[in-house]
Amino acid sequence: MHLDLSGKTALVTGSTQGIGEAIAAALARAGARTAVNGRKADVVEEAAARLRAVVPGADVVGVAADVSTAEGAASLVAALPEVDVLVNNVGVFGARPALEITDDEWRRYFEVNVLAAVRLTRAYLPGMRERGWGRVQYIASDSAVVIPAEMIHYGVSKTALLGVSRGFAKEAAGSGVTVNCVIAGPTHTGGVEDFVYQLVDRSLGWEEAQREFMRVHRPQSLLGRLIEPEEIGNLVVYLASPQASATTGAAVRVDGGYVDSILP
Repeated sequence: MHLDLSGKTALVTGSTQGIGEAIAAALARAGARTAVNGRKADVVEEAAARLRAVVPGADVVGVAADVSTAEGAASLVAALPEVDVLVNNVGVFGARPALEITDDEWRRYFEVNVLAAVRLTRAYLPGMRERGWGRVQYIASDSAVVIPAEMIHYGVSKTALLGVSRGFAKEAAGSGVTVNCVIAGPTHTGGVEDFVYQLVDRSLGWEEAQREFMRVHRPQSLLGRLIEPEEIGNLVVYLASPQASATTGAAVRVDGGYVDSILP
């Protein structure tokens, strides 16, 4: 299957590292003009330069903006007024005992993980509908379905994204625009390495620490390992492609079988 996004502009929020950077690279390889986003201009430019190096000939732009604020989202839209593929990836996570999560922490998680995506969808979906083609995606998590005891604020924010995605899919009904959620499972990123070491012995080497984390804290995984970011990018590119034109309003799993369900 040849997935060709030539002539399309894709924006991936929070794409200077980890899953977001891998998604941006996958979209660029598929031929999309790809916008890399993060809060700091120097970090964004470094990520854009890496992307151009790994995908020779890629059309890459960097847009520095904090999309967790209304002002930041507005500045991004002003710099990039038309987008065909919007991937709402930006997010924060971290372990915290449930009874110690403050009101301010709950608000921060919703501002970053939920409202950032809502703002950008409001900004870009109307143009997609007018053009009769577009793709909106939200990078959710297995934590949306299996709320982790060690970070319920993160899990609940990702659960909210499932509802946001389904609701905007109804708003886009019949327009040629698809809206979907990607449920990513436990994934190997630098941030996740830090998270793993919050929960297992820091004296362990990474491979042993990873195995211990999966055995103790993610025993439901059928994959038996952390997912690589590129594997998330592969699904995002498919959902962004013309071949996925009949998939909308869905929560599509790339979770290594972590969620114990026969339904998506």
